Amino acid sequence: MNEETHNKVRFITFMIAQFAKAYKMSKREAYIYLRRYGGFDYLRNHWWALHIQNPFWVEREMFAVCRRNGGLR
Repeated sequence: MNEETHNKVRFITFMIAQFAKAYKMSKREAYIYLRRYGGFDYLRNHWWALHIQNPFWVEREMFAVCRRNGGLR
């Protein structure tokens, strides 16, 4: 695995855990929720820009993306 891929995986894993903690879910529930409502794709497609932001704001952006796509949390 090259360094960029490694960094991407670490960031996405970290943000899923942060999202789970913020919204009181298990990591598994957070992953499923993010996959279902587009938050995971948002992270995957924009990770390079997101990784330099404060994790709090990234969580809020993920929440907003999921909400626009039908997520209820």
